[in-house]
Amino acid sequence: MAEAPEFRRVFLALWPDTATRERLDRLGRTLDGPGRPIPPEHLHLTLAFAGTVPAGQADCLAGHLGSLASDPLELTLDRLGHFARPRITWVGPDDPPAALLDLADRAHALCRECGIDTGPPRPFRPHVSLRRHAAPPARERIETPLYWATDTIALIESGRDGHPGPYRILART
Repeated sequence: MAEAPEFRRVFLALWPDTATRERLDRLGRTLDGPGRPIPPEHLHLTLAFAGTVPAGQADCLAGHLGSLASDPLELTLDRLGHFARPRITWVGPDDPPAALLDLADRAHALCRECGIDTGPPRPFRPHVSLRRHAAPPARERIETPLYWATDTIALIESGRDGHPGPYRILART
């Protein structure tokens, strides 16, 4: 029997339903310019990145994930953006709802409760990464906004044994 990993690279995220995932994937594939679409199974909106943590801390997050459960959030993804250093094109809400900002704060608080330091506070920019190795998008808005009603929060492991790689859902609400 394989030994349980000592470390896990994890994050808390809103996890899209199948229809939303398909719409996000389609948008990522139709954007102009260079770049590689994010694999559909990796599309998500990060609430808090815990990073590489001991397995016990990841288990703590999984065990308390239900404390983040909330009424469904209704998101309007209508703004395109770009992170220069990682060369990522993303879509997100131009006007994030207060409930989403509160949820991200609670996700960071859960990390702290589990002994995970997520670093100094910085502004939360809710987004779904669509393309890697991308140039800035030619436009700031998408023609037809994507509406996403979600109440699924997931703890995702990215890779194995603390090393980046394929995603695996460890827990979900």
